[in-house]
Amino acid sequence: MLWAEYLSWYRQFLGIPIRYRTRLVRIEPVEGFFRLHLEVNGVPQVETTRKIIFANGVAGTGGPYVPPVLDSLPRRLYAHTADTIDFAALRGKTVAVLGAAASAFDAAGVALESGAKAVHLFARRPAIASLPINRVRGYPGAYYNYPELPDAARWFQAWRFRQIGSTPPTDAIERAIAFPNFHLHLSANWKAAHEQSGHIVAQVNDDIFEFDFAIAGTGYFVDPTKRPELADFAQYIALWRDRYQPPADQRADDLGTHPYLGSAHEYQEKVPGSAPYLKDIHVFNPAGFVSFGLPIGDVPSIRRDVPAIVSRITHDLFFTDWALHETRITSDNIAPDFDASLYAAAVWKQPVKA
Repeated sequence: MLWAEYLSWYRQFLGIPIRYRTRLVRIEPVEGFFRLHLEVNGVPQVETTRKIIFANGVAGTGGPYVPPVLDSLPRRLYAHTADTIDFAALRGKTVAVLGAAASAFDAAGVALESGAKAVHLFARRPAIASLPINRVRGYPGAYYNYPELPDAARWFQAWRFRQIGSTPPTDAIERAIAFPNFHLHLSANWKAAHEQSGHIVAQVNDDIFEFDFAIAGTGYFVDPTKRPELADFAQYIALWRDRYQPPADQRADDLGTHPYLGSAHEYQEKVPGSAPYLKDIHVFNPAGFVSFGLPIGDVPSIRRDVPAIVSRITHDLFFTDWALHETRITSDNIAPDFDASLYAAAVWKQPVKA
């Protein structure tokens, strides 16, 4: 609530216009600019731009990740935490939550507070992640120089984060464990799941459980080829798997689909010359994690990454329009600060001899 109030104040103080009910459907590259195919209040509309910044949150370059084990279930029996969930309908129900980061514990807490009969949270790891390894990257040396690290170092840090996991807030855990009908399962992978008489029957390790509903608090995937608005050119975007091959013991397919971004968060070409317009699309969302070492778009990334993007955009637009700027800065079409009358009385005049 406080964050929403702050954003409202920020918008009003800076006079930032926000257009609601506007959806980007397609980006069409044209020589020198982009056509943006939009839906505004459901009505198709086309606008043009020369630069794009994707500051569109955790799903901005991919989407919610739903574990494959849930795919065999009817959609009415499960949801992702990105969905609008009717928690009131879970009153008196037995609920499974897959995942062990912030959104999973939040979902468990809301389900319990809404009157769920029982909530079982399943974590893959033998313990809940509690080591906030990203936090140690915040000192100035690492913070400002991280983007220039060798690919091997950046990949290893991203891979290490994946191995250790994202830490849920302490109060989110406390919120759930305060209920006696909350049950935590560790080292608990779902092997299979199917519907039976309107319920979910799940095999977890060697045990069988029955649930009325399942919630996937399993985060988001990153893959530009899955975004419909990028369909015209996603195949030309360089991904990390195109630029770096990790050692066998650091393989991570989900990290390999992150875009390999330039120093101003711009897309780069998989093959040089195939799509030069990609440099005019800047990514300020979590897809920049492997390249920049922080959850991009969150508060910790703002001080470093917003200036980098803004500086590149102003640079590119200035030099693209240099002919216009040269005329402008060479022009004398400007009002003088004063005229000669200001100092006329003080001009030396040779005394007239008698």
